[in-house]
This record gives sequence, C-alpha cells and structure tokens, in this order.
Amino acid sequence: MRKPFFVILLVVLLPLAAAAQSKDRRGQGYFFVAPTTTTAGVFGLHIGGGGEGLLYKGLGVGGEIGYLGASRELSRGIGVLSPNVSYNFLKASKSGKFAPFVTGGYTLLVGSDALHAVNVGGGMNWWFKDHLGLRLEFRDHAALQFGSAHIFGVRIGLAFR
Repeated sequence: MRKPFFVILLVVLLPLAAAAQSKDRRGQGYFFVAPTTTTAGVFGLHIGGGGEGLLYKGLGVGGEIGYLGASRELSRGIGVLSPNVSYNFLKASKSGKFAPFVTGGYTLLVGSDALHAVNVGGGMNWWFKDHLGLRLEFRDHAALQFGSAHIFGVRIGLAFR
C-alpha cells in the first residue's frame, strides 16, 4: 500500500516544485491545522500540508497529504492524500493581499483499510508579506462507501510562495 501512495504523491507534487521555481507566482504551498467534526458527532484534528501550481489564469492543480485522528484517540488516526483542482480568484482585491479560492477533488483515507472520498472546500489566503500568508479554509470530505458520512474541518495555516 505504501508504494502506490508515494507514487501518487510524487506525481502530484513534482509539477508543484517546478511551478514554485517561477518568479511570476505560479505556485504556492501551505501547512494547516484543522479541528474537525463528523456527521456522527465525532470531534478530531486534521494536520497536513500541500501545494498547487496554477496552469491557466486562476485554474490550478495540486495535492496535499495529512493525518486525521479522533480527539479521544489521536494516535490511532489515518493518513489523508488528496489530489485536487482549484480556482483562485486572482483579481479579488486590488492590493493582491486577499486571495479567495475554491477547491475539490479525490481523497484517499489510509488506515487499516483504504477508503475513497471526495472533498470540496473554499477559503482565502491573506498575504501579509510578499512570500508568506495566513490561510483560512473550510473543507468537507465525503466518504463514497458510506453514503452520507462527512468530515468537516475549519483550517487555519500558513501559505508560502
């Protein structure tokens, strides 16, 4: 199970490394912490990081990797891998300091078994320095095998470019 996980991670993140080398800000990375809750009322914590490269205007592709655990048993959590597409509203503020976005894609939840899910979300980056910003986001992961099982998270983190 580890080999496919790292192959997917490499395929998703390699283009981001190339995009990050450009001076015209065609890519960004981020780290986050998110308190979570589920439709079953279980509270937890999701930590992770990721990145994206912009392909055309505000359209981007990226991925993230993280760890998700229930608050009562954080040590028994699961891995989270999400390749995503996003749209960044580049002209949202004249100063360029506030950059809203929407995102969505596939999610692989890896524990004792692998679960498939989809994710959707949105938020904004506040670029308080040229290369460093605050990232605020809401994300919903919906498991495909369990119908209406959702994991909701409110993320706070640092973005860099």
